[in-house]
Amino acid sequence: MTAHERSAASNVSEVPGRTLDTAHMFPELAPELIARLARVARERLVADGDAVWDEGATNIPFFVVQEGAIAILAGCPERVVVVHTPGGFTGDVDMLSGRRASVHARAQGATRLLEIERSRLRELVRTDVELGEVLLRAFILRRVALVESGQADIVFVGSRQAAGTLRLQDFLNRNGRPYISLDAEREPSVQALLDHFHLDASDLPVVICWGTNVLKRPTIEELAECLGLSSLDDGPVRDLVVVGAGPAGLAAAVYAASEGLDTVVLEGYAPGGQAGSSSRIENYLGFPMGISGSELAGRAFVQAEKFGASIAVARTAARLDCDSRPYRIRMASGTSVSTRAIVIATGAEYRRPICAEAVRFEGAGFYYAATPLEGKLCEGEEIIVVGGGNSAGQAAVFFAGTTKRVYVLVRGPGLAESMSQYLIRRIEETANIELRTRTEIVALEGENHLERVTWIDKAEDRKTTLNIRHVFWMTGASPNTSWLEGCVALDEKGFVKTGTDLTTHDLEAAQWPLVRPPFLFETSQPGVIAVGDVRAKSVKRVAAAVGEGSVCVQLVHKVLAE
Repeated sequence: MTAHERSAASNVSEVPGRTLDTAHMFPELAPELIARLARVARERLVADGDAVWDEGATNIPFFVVQEGAIAILAGCPERVVVVHTPGGFTGDVDMLSGRRASVHARAQGATRLLEIERSRLRELVRTDVELGEVLLRAFILRRVALVESGQADIVFVGSRQAAGTLRLQDFLNRNGRPYISLDAEREPSVQALLDHFHLDASDLPVVICWGTNVLKRPTIEELAECLGLSSLDDGPVRDLVVVGAGPAGLAAAVYAASEGLDTVVLEGYAPGGQAGSSSRIENYLGFPMGISGSELAGRAFVQAEKFGASIAVARTAARLDCDSRPYRIRMASGTSVSTRAIVIATGAEYRRPICAEAVRFEGAGFYYAATPLEGKLCEGEEIIVVGGGNSAGQAAVFFAGTTKRVYVLVRGPGLAESMSQYLIRRIEETANIELRTRTEIVALEGENHLERVTWIDKAEDRKTTLNIRHVFWMTGASPNTSWLEGCVALDEKGFVKTGTDLTTHDLEAAQWPLVRPPFLFETSQPGVIAVGDVRAKSVKRVAAAVGEGSVCVQLVHKVLAE
């Protein structure tokens, strides 16, 4: 990397607590690599100061600088992220998907470029191992740095008093979208911004896309559409549609796309599923120091796109039409997609408590995830984690590093039956984690935000009330299968029955049309396969989900060959 690039790159690498690898983030391509790229490129000349692309543009080509320079710009006010000089190249992970650009680019001096269409670049990444390694590593590192530096052309204005603020921020974070976050209550400059766009507090939270498109109290679907995350071509019949982008779904997408299947992934919220909200997974093979759920999901997401899978976010399956072939999946947005085979990987989510107070405080003191976003909200305070599974244990250990005290509440006599031993030991050895067994929450109180919690120790029949403002609910699991009712056989808890678990009655009710019995992960509908947490009797572990998602692709090939 040249001195010019190093100087500019220092802007994007100013991330507290992290040293970013700028040499790999902004490498200078060797002449032999440029020569291989030049075979599929066309030359483009750009005058000094002219735009190479604008923020919000889609399907941007890949550029290699031969003469002159390209300045990558972001934020408001505008700031230089990096300057690419000869041998440098443009792009981050959006280069693979063609999604809306988070930055814009301008030529510095008379500039000569190699321009390569995205489809050709993606083919090179798949087939040229050396080139693919250099580009993918740079793309991933650049996106991580941009997200963490807070430089972007997306402005988010929220308030602790505005419903939906935390959920929208979580959506942006989980989907790796760089944005500038402004707190209407803490930052005086926000009012001038609101006045400029004729907004007031009742409009919060607000998202301003690309400086022009203003979304007031947007839904997840509206925000995803603004960011270009939900694009889906619903015309052709696909080989495979994977519903759900958790570990199982992403594994299925990687293997299916890498083996040449026309693959689409539908994800209702963000890649990673429930595992994506885990602060640290320490028992996943190959990561002895652990890996966060979001980082694991992000890598798998890029890997799936590398092989050509199309991934549409904020596309929630609402109904499966299974009476005719090909199958048709209808989405909550009103759109649909047809496919010859389906992998159901919609997973399970924490079971919501019935009490009205919990619903009222959702996002305002009552949470279902343990990400750094929630961690910032409760620094230095006492919190409660409810649940005895691995996710609850991971959350407790994560929060113990920044909070005053963590109370872990479980209804049973202990953790041994539901939590991995390494997490139990970690909890026992952490001074500010306090385990309360045979204990349940009986009251939540507060005005606009949770303020007090009362629990009962059933062993001693004693109630305790504390001024606690944050409760993390991580207990129970409900499968996301409502969209499948009437099509595939479910067990008494709503999980999908597959393979040998399907009874003769199940197959007769579904009018199973084939002589052969269902394959291992196949449901009561031919070519509809279920993997991961949504499948009845599955092992609820990330490694098991990834394994099932990988193996099931061989079954898809068999189905398509019939």
